[in-house]
Parts: sequence; C-alpha cells; structure tokens
Amino acid sequence: MFDLDFSKMIIVAIVALAVIPPKDLPRVMRTVGQTLGKMRRMAAEFQGQFMEAMREVEREADLESVKKEFRAINDQAKIDTSFDPVGMVRDDMTKAVEGPAEAAEAAASQPGKSEIGKSEIALNGPEPAGAVAQAAPEAESDAPAARRSAAE
Repeated sequence: MFDLDFSKMIIVAIVALAVIPPKDLPRVMRTVGQTLGKMRRMAAEFQGQFMEAMREVEREADLESVKKEFRAINDQAKIDTSFDPVGMVRDDMTKAVEGPAEAAEAAASQPGKSEIGKSEIALNGPEPAGAVAQAAPEAESDAPAARRSAAE
C-alpha cells in the first residue's frame, strides 16, 4: 500500500527522533505498535472474509453444476406415470383366468370350430365331467391287470 522499505523506515525513524522528545518516545512507539497490530488484524480479517466469500461462491457454483447434473439425470430417468406393474400383472392374471372359460363358452356355442381351437380349449380349459368319468373306468379295468402282473 505505502510500499515502505527499510531505507524509508530509517528516514521516518530519524525524523521521529528529531521531532518527538526522548521521554515521550516509548509511549509513541507503543501506540504505533498497537496501531500497526490493529491494522494487520483488520487486514487479516478482511482477507479471511474475502477468501471465505470466494470459497462460498465457488461452492455455490459447484453446487449449481451438481444440481444441473442431477436435474439432467432425473429428466433422463423419469418413468412414464402410466407404467403400473401391479396393474399389468393384475390384467395378465385376469386374462389368464378368464381366457380359458371364455374360450370354452365360445367353442360350445360354435360347433363348427376348427380342431386347433378345441385342442387349445382342452389344454387351457377345465376338463369336462364326462372325460373324468370315462378315464376312471379305464383305470379300474387296468388296475386288476396291474395287480395280477405284480402278483405273478
């Protein structure tokens, strides 16, 4: 600020000795020392506040860039609100349960339906009561033969 080097300080000291009487010199030097100390503390405080403000601005700038990155990632990762996995599973289950029953009803109402449709109904639909009754006598007739072969 004042650019005081050693030669200028010697000149100021010589002038001070000439102007200030020797008995007041210790008091003046103490006052000058205290004033210089206050000035240094004020300069250090100002510099600290300035550096803290610069760090705060830098943090805010970093924070803003991070916020922008998060917004961009969030925009990219947004899921369509119509996506409902529970509803999709519910619909699939409803179709799976109601589908064979509706197909069996449609096949019964349309006797000229192709064989492919009948096989699908047979695979997917409930078995007719007559088919279970027919399978039971065959099993009973095979059972004595199986017993006979096991006994032999």
